[in-house]
Amino acid sequence: MDFDFNRLLADAARELADEPSVVTTLERVVEMCTETVQRCTAAGITLLQGTEVRTLAATDEALVIVDQLQMTLHEGPGHSAAERHEAVIVTDLATDPRWPSWGQRVVSEAGLRSMLGFRLFTSDGSAGMVNLYSREPDAFEAEDVLEGQVLAAHASVALATTLKERQLHEALARRTVIGQATGILIERFGLTPDQAFAVMRRVSQHHNIKVHEIADHLVRTGELLEHHATGAPAEVGDDVAAASGPTDPSPLGKPPSGAR
Repeated sequence: MDFDFNRLLADAARELADEPSVVTTLERVVEMCTETVQRCTAAGITLLQGTEVRTLAATDEALVIVDQLQMTLHEGPGHSAAERHEAVIVTDLATDPRWPSWGQRVVSEAGLRSMLGFRLFTSDGSAGMVNLYSREPDAFEAEDVLEGQVLAAHASVALATTLKERQLHEALARRTVIGQATGILIERFGLTPDQAFAVMRRVSQHHNIKVHEIADHLVRTGELLEHHATGAPAEVGDDVAAASGPTDPSPLGKPPSGAR
């Protein structure tokens, strides 16, 4: 790793810090791969979540096809990297015995011959990868591996940020729905906020349904429990009574007399 690369990397780090969003940061990382790693003709960042494979950034649209082939064929370096937590080097995609179907399709459909991939260690167990490709066989050397690892570290930070932001948005959305459902129960039964949440928690425990799903159903339908979906009674007066104390609430959907 020479002085020019170190200087370029320092400049790139400052650029990445100034990028306006995580998406543009990932796009800049893959551009840096083609700029700094010799004979790298295309680079992309892939996220594997369960059986789903998503292309988050790519310098060439052909890489979208490459990633989709992994999902279609259930074969490719992303799965192996996720299992073994290591870098992946493919000297010739046309003949590599590890993923014969995937490799040959990549050669024929994308014109790529060799690959260098790095696992991104994300915070939620998802398997992200930075993948560098060349149209030449046996294109990457030991120095390219070291340079790629440094670039992958930048992508790993950005990808972890993306996932955390998504988790935060999901958590906020769930809290909003639970708050709305709590308000419905307070209005309908004259409960306190704690009692209203206790009703949803009790139904959740009885029927093995998550609280936020109970809340979402209540907000969408006006009912706390769907009879046909769960096989359980739609009337939950017992749950309200258990949460609110010695009162005589009417079934949900039928407000007690005097209630608005």
